[in-house]
Amino acid sequence: MRMDLGVGKGSGESWLRPGLTCWRQERAGRVAVLHDGAAYFAAAHAALTKARRSITLIGWSFDPRARLLPGDSPDAGESLAELLRRLKAARPELAIRILIWDMPWPISAGNDHTPDSVRASLGPDIDFRIDGTLPFGACQHQKILVIDDRIAFCGGSDFEVNRWDTPAHRDRDPRRRLPSGEDYPPRHDVMMLVDRSAARALAELARERWRRATGETVPLAAPETDPSYDPWPETLAPHLSDVTVGLSRTDPPFAGRPAVTESAALYRASIRAAERFIYLENQYLASPVVAAALAARLAEPEGPEIVIVLSERSPSGFDRLTMDSARRGLIRSLRRADRFDRLRIVAPHTEKRRPILVHAKVAIIDERLLRIGSTNLNNRSFGYDTECDLAVEVPAGDAESRAAVRRLLVRLLAHHGGCPPDVFAEAFEARGSLRAVLDDPRLMPSPRVCPLVPSRRGPVARLVEAFHLGDPVSPADAWRPWRRRALLRQARGEAASEVEAAARREVLEPS
Repeated sequence: MRMDLGVGKGSGESWLRPGLTCWRQERAGRVAVLHDGAAYFAAAHAALTKARRSITLIGWSFDPRARLLPGDSPDAGESLAELLRRLKAARPELAIRILIWDMPWPISAGNDHTPDSVRASLGPDIDFRIDGTLPFGACQHQKILVIDDRIAFCGGSDFEVNRWDTPAHRDRDPRRRLPSGEDYPPRHDVMMLVDRSAARALAELARERWRRATGETVPLAAPETDPSYDPWPETLAPHLSDVTVGLSRTDPPFAGRPAVTESAALYRASIRAAERFIYLENQYLASPVVAAALAARLAEPEGPEIVIVLSERSPSGFDRLTMDSARRGLIRSLRRADRFDRLRIVAPHTEKRRPILVHAKVAIIDERLLRIGSTNLNNRSFGYDTECDLAVEVPAGDAESRAAVRRLLVRLLAHHGGCPPDVFAEAFEARGSLRAVLDDPRLMPSPRVCPLVPSRRGPVARLVEAFHLGDPVSPADAWRPWRRRALLRQARGEAASEVEAAARREVLEPS
């Protein structure tokens, strides 16, 4: 069904529209952006130790051996399983529920644990379940941690043994080690923490996921009677205050439920309406719909500049064959469309040229939209898997919040290039262009941020790219890849119609 999102360039309308580009909008008194795994794990540790009534974790994967505080701290040697067991023993009334995707073989082939071994490590008092209630082949990809229904984390990271890293992304860091003792590559990820009704909405979403997977209904926690109680980490200062947060989801059609495609709709609407810049960090760039939306903006003489941060290559052979094969053609098409030199697609590296794995799913647009979640820029995240993103849309008159979003943008890009944030911010302010700063080797020295160059395509990669093998659009084409090209053409056509409708509105109703 074609959906007119009703948002064009220069439009004063909100990009967050419940039922279209988001599920709902809720207020948050505090919003914090947790930059890389070290920040998330430390904040999660602080919040978990304060929990009084409930801990609810919804994830893609989970390893009970993960250490939240590696290094020399007093709790450095404690695993996540040990921490949760300790909390449960100290507070028997604390309900701890963990729901993880029922990961099929061969994806689970490299795991050192099984659901039974995870349960054994957690003990009988912690409720660990697996979620297999999705179309065959689809995955539960939402990453949500809720504490007492008062604060909630959402973003791109799971509690796994290879998720921890600092923004320094050192070539070698003794804290970045697997249980086997081997080191793992530098990794970039981002999470968001919210409170108040935004957190409670995430709690409702997590409980609905639990109900579908287990058949059990868990009521929301009763209001806290102690006015002094606050599970927010004491040392974590919020980046934004008193803002509206939109929750955007993907949920495939299944068991009589209609498809939910809010995540894709918000990307289309915000890309189409951007005026100055579009900044994206993502694990993948494999969605032809997103690529077409970006290409349309690049074709405009006065369109926004676009900066995309991706990994040099995916870490697994399967993803290199599927996702990287698809992105080769999309990157080429975007560069062909870039007639006005406004596009930069880059890959971050360490000081010694070691690739950094980009696992974050971030969008920052015009200092107006800050979006962080689990949604990848591929087909399955837009229609086949479950996803959840948080998006803060800042009104034009809120100069303080827009400045905060700008600081977050600067911090992210500056850290990729090894540039001091204040130096980057000053250059950005003076030049008014992200790409002008990126192109200055004095500010962003090689090899920290390098242009991403697609590799050659062999015959297998061409076949994968043509049919987007391994990246279904919906259950309708999941095991029928010959249908995929028609569905993608339809989606691109609908996106183009949205652009045309928005352009007509601007002519008839200029802002």
